[in-house]
Amino acid sequence: MTAHTETSDKLMLDLIRRHGAVTVSTLVAEMGVTATAVRQRMQRLTEAGLIERQAEKKGRGRPNHRYSLTAKAEESAGNNFADMASVLWAEIKAVEDPAIRQGLLKRIAGRLVERYRGKVSGDTLGERMATVASLMAERDIPFVVNTSGQLPVLSAHACPYPELAKADRGVCTMEKLMLSEILGENVRLSECRLDGGSCCTFTPSAS
Repeated sequence: MTAHTETSDKLMLDLIRRHGAVTVSTLVAEMGVTATAVRQRMQRLTEAGLIERQAEKKGRGRPNHRYSLTAKAEESAGNNFADMASVLWAEIKAVEDPAIRQGLLKRIAGRLVERYRGKVSGDTLGERMATVASLMAERDIPFVVNTSGQLPVLSAHACPYPELAKADRGVCTMEKLMLSEILGENVRLSECRLDGGSCCTFTPSAS
C-alpha cells in the first residue's frame, strides 16, 4: 500500500483484513457510507491489485460477491521495518574497524542491487536512470532525471531512508554504491539534502 492510498481506503483494507472476506453491505454498515462510495473505493483497490472478488452462489438468483485481500495487500501490512532498520544500522555504526564497516556497506548495497538489477534496463545511462526513477516512484520516492547537461544526472527529491540518513551519512554512501552498480556507471553525490541542498543529486563521476 502506498502513501497515496486514501485514509478511507486504508480503513476498508483493515476491515477486510479483520473479516477475511466481506460483502458490500457489510462495508456500508461498518464504514457508514453509501454503497456507491464503497464500490468506488473497491474499484480503486482492485485496480491497485489490493483486493479481489469471489462469487458466492446460494440457490437461485444472482450470486453474492465477497471481497478479500490479495497477497500483495497482505504483504503490505508487514512492511514497516523502520525500528528494526534503525537498530541494525546502529550496530553497523558500532563496528570499530573501518574496513569491516565499509565491507558491510558494500554487502548491503549488493543485496539491494540484486533486488533491482533485473528491473533496470536501457542502452544509455539516461534510459537506465529513467528506469530507476520509475522504480522509486513505485515506492512513492520522487526521483527526477535531468538530461540537459553533457551527462544525465539523477536527483532524489525525498530520501528513501530519511531517519537513518539523519543519524549516519553512511546511508548516503550505501545509496551511492547501489546506484553505481545498478546504473553500470560510477556516480558521486554532488548535492545532498543533509547539506542544505534542495535534493540529493547523483552525478556520473566522469562529469
